[in-house]
This record gives sequence, structure tokens and C-alpha cells, in this order.
Amino acid sequence: MNKQAVLHIPDSQYCYPIERNAVELRLRVSSEDEFDGVTVVYGNKYAYHSIRSEAPLKKNYSDGSFDYYTVTLLLKDVRLVYIFVLEQGEKKYYFSEDGITETYDFDKAYYNAFQLPFINSADIMPVVDWMRGAVFYNIFVDRFFRGNREKDDSYINMEWGEIPHPKSFAGGDIKGITQKLDYLKGLGVTALYLTPIFCSVSNHKYDIYDYFEIDPQFGSKHDLQELIGGAHSRGMRVMLDAVFNHCSEKLPQFADVKEKGRRSAYFDWFLIDGDKPDPAKYNYQCFSFCSYMPKFNTSNPKVQEYLRKIAVYWVENFDIDGWRLDVSDEVSHDFWRGLRKAVKAVKPDCAIIGENWHDAHPFLCGDQYDGIMNYALTKACLDYFAYGVFGAKEFADKLNALYMRNSDQVNRMMMNLLDSHDTHRFYSLSNKNMDALICALAVIFMHPGAAGVYYGTEIPLEGGYDPDCRRTMDWNAVQGNTRVKEMMARLAQMRRHEAIRYGGVRFYAKDDIFVLERSHENKTLRLNVSEHGGADIRQRGKILLCYNYKDKTADGFSFVIEEES
Repeated sequence: MNKQAVLHIPDSQYCYPIERNAVELRLRVSSEDEFDGVTVVYGNKYAYHSIRSEAPLKKNYSDGSFDYYTVTLLLKDVRLVYIFVLEQGEKKYYFSEDGITETYDFDKAYYNAFQLPFINSADIMPVVDWMRGAVFYNIFVDRFFRGNREKDDSYINMEWGEIPHPKSFAGGDIKGITQKLDYLKGLGVTALYLTPIFCSVSNHKYDIYDYFEIDPQFGSKHDLQELIGGAHSRGMRVMLDAVFNHCSEKLPQFADVKEKGRRSAYFDWFLIDGDKPDPAKYNYQCFSFCSYMPKFNTSNPKVQEYLRKIAVYWVENFDIDGWRLDVSDEVSHDFWRGLRKAVKAVKPDCAIIGENWHDAHPFLCGDQYDGIMNYALTKACLDYFAYGVFGAKEFADKLNALYMRNSDQVNRMMMNLLDSHDTHRFYSLSNKNMDALICALAVIFMHPGAAGVYYGTEIPLEGGYDPDCRRTMDWNAVQGNTRVKEMMARLAQMRRHEAIRYGGVRFYAKDDIFVLERSHENKTLRLNVSEHGGADIRQRGKILLCYNYKDKTADGFSFVIEEES
């Protein structure tokens, strides 16, 4: 046995409460080791020496290097201690805080058993229920649609349809989104995620100088109220973009520091090396290398209070449904803990989604974010569908590894996406392979969590890296090629299925077919994806949806979704 591979961490993604009397346990072992049985021996920590129960673990996930055994324990007493027993033939091994041993003394378990000492209700991470089946539509506001024809448009410096430059303004606005709500509803969209809409000198609005006002280029507070009201009346949610890592150099507080230096009451709001910020010397912390975007000192209690007020203001007064947190991994954990409490106190089901591109587990323990933009899944889909780095098994292994990073609750609230305003378009990276795009959409629509679609994917819109990925929406093309649009709408409708909203998940490969399986009660939905077009990729269920399956001449990706009772 590879003893070094065996891993379990209490009070982590390997051990967490899902209800007041239910705990999920995970045990990691080497995928090269086979076991005849894996069991947890558990009980009340005050009576464990004499009264114990046992439950078998099942191998549900494998990432190529490790297998993961899991079990859900239903407890009568929430003061839990436990160890694991691993069986290989006639050999029996015990795994506790002392590691792997061939014997175990239960009378002295109070020294070295794993424990979850008490399940406190405040430590149970709730799932924002509407996120389970959500279909997000990510809109870069300036490029989606212009609805207000009476506004001052002297700032517009590009024709709709032109390739944008970093400082291009096309004229899209909030009224334009409101006017397209029925179109979005028809696509199956259930939630909007808007890039920043607050006062800024840029087209992207990530350098904000007034967080309490809507940028006039985009409209007014009344326009936002109309958009949110119209979305809510159609059963759709609205998430705004919170830029709390940095601001505009024109923010009044930073302008005061530029003028007064250390004499400013706001000097400690920023991270300055010297007596006064000097853009030429680049002597203060910024976003990336952009001196016009100074970084907040989010460890400062006054900064924390200021930013919390912003977050709460738009929830209380406009009933927004979520915040996407820009550059969230560079902001202090302490600040996010306070923001979560403030926002959830006003609206418990307001979703908080971080922009973390890497493993974000420290932010996802129930005290900060609900989920993140799942760029690791983006990369996995690119490696399988666009780059050819993965085959079906490697793709399944990667998805298993990503799923094991976080608790089940967090996985239900991830925003799963193929591209965004910060990336190349997936369609372009796949060399405009529409089959690959559609099958990748099927994966993120079947995957636990929310499906995130970047505006124009349904056309599909092309684009390279920023700013090319921020082209204007081609509304003429909406009436043309409907293959992606129709499949997206059908996949969105399928997300209402209970197995997708509440079911468990398995990722595996079978005869070069990638399989994503969702099961709930007596229903199983199974997505089978093939790289070989007309290959027979059915298993044994009733076919609900398929793409290019019956085209025996097809030489690209195809999929079948089937249901089994």
C-alpha cells in the first residue's frame, strides 16, 4: 500500500456537515491500490471506547493518481469521532491521526481519532438554491445592445460591428439589456451577470470613481430598477460586478491622497511606499501594472466599512441577486468574511461568486464566497474539446480532481463557463469547431453548479484576447445560424430536471466515450460524449437529447443525453 497517498483532513473538503445531523466524509488513496473494503468506524466522542458504528465507503471518484472513497453519515449524536479501516485480502489497516497502523487501541482513541467535535448550525454551508439550476448570461454592457437613443452619445467612437480597441465605446446600455429580456428568456437564461455599471472613464468600468451611481453611458438607477424588475418578473436573477480590489485614480479618496499625501485622512486606505503616491515612480500598489487603478488596503477597517456599505446598498435598494467579486483572490480574507455577513444578513440567497482562477478552497469554507468562476473547468474543456491534450479518460480524471477540491455545497454554486470577457472566445480557440462548442456546452449544462454563457456564444461570436473578445453582439446573426442557439435552449430546459438540480455526479470514461452521470432518487441522466461523430455512444437509457449522433458521416464531437429509471 502507498501509505503516503492516504489522506483525510477533518473539518475540510474531506469532512464537512451538510445538515444538522449529516456529515460527508472523503478518504483519498492511491489509484494503484485496490481494497476489498473501506470502512469508517464512528461514534460519540465520549462513548467511542465502548459504543461504535460502522459504515462502508464507496469509491466514487478517481483522478488518475488518486481514488476517493466517500460516505454520508446520518448521526443521532453530532459529537463525532472516527477512524478508517482499509482491507486488503486478510490484512486490515487502520487510519487515524497517527497515520496507517496495523492495530488500533479504541480505549485510547481520545488521543488520535479523527473528530468533528460538534456540528454547529452556523458552520453548515447553505446552498443558494437558485444557483443549482441557473443559466447565467455574462454581458459586457457596452457591447450588447443600445436601447437608449436619446442619451448623449458623443462618447461613442466605434461603429457597431467594428473590431474594438482598448478604448472603444460602442454604446450598449442597461435599457438595451431590458429590451432583450424576452430574447434571453427564450434562450433559457435564468440569471444575468453584468460587468461593472458604476461611474468610470473606461468602457469596461473596472476603474470606478463613484460606486453609488450608475455610469451615465449605461443609464440611470431608474433604468437598473426597470431591468431588475423585468428580470424578476420573468423568473430571472441579476448579478452585478463588485470591484473591491482596486478603484479609479479619480476616486475622491485617492485624489485626496494624491493632493495631501500623508496629511490625507485616506492615506492608509491605499498601499503607498513613501509620503505621496507618484504614478511616474509607481510607488503604490495597483491592479496589475495599471497606475490608474490603485489598490485598496482591504485590511483597513475603514476601507472594509466603506466597501461593505456599497455591497449592501445595491442589495437593499435594488434587490440585486448576487455579487461577482473582481480579482477576489488579492483581497484580504478578513474583508470577505465581513462582507459575506453583511450581505447575507440583508438577503441570505444573494450569491457571492469570486473571480479566482486557481484552487480557491481557503475562500470556499462557508465564511467567504459561495463559489467561484470555474476557470479550471474552462481549461479542462479546452484541453479536451479544443486542444486535443486530453482523451476521454484524462478529461474524466481532471473533472474528478476538480470536483474533489471543494465540498458538495460549493460545487453546487460554482459558475461553470467556457469563456468570458477576460478570455479568448472558446469558439475561436477551437478553430470555429461548432461541434466542439456544442458538446462543451452540454458538459457545463450537465455539470453541478450554474452554467455560465458569455453573450454571443449562441451565434456563435468569434474573438481573440481582450479587447477582441469584447466585440459587439451581432443581432443580424441571431436570425441566421440557429444550431448553437437551439441546442443551448434545449440544454437550458433540461437543467430543470431534478437529477441536475439535486443529483449526485460521476465522471468516467467507457470505450473512449466521456460520461457525465447525474442521479437523483430513481432517475439517472447520462451525458455520453464521443470524439468520433457517428460512433454508437448510447448505453441503456431512453434518449432525451442528442447532437450529431445519427450523422454516421460526422467526424467531430457528438453527444447523447439519456435517462434511465
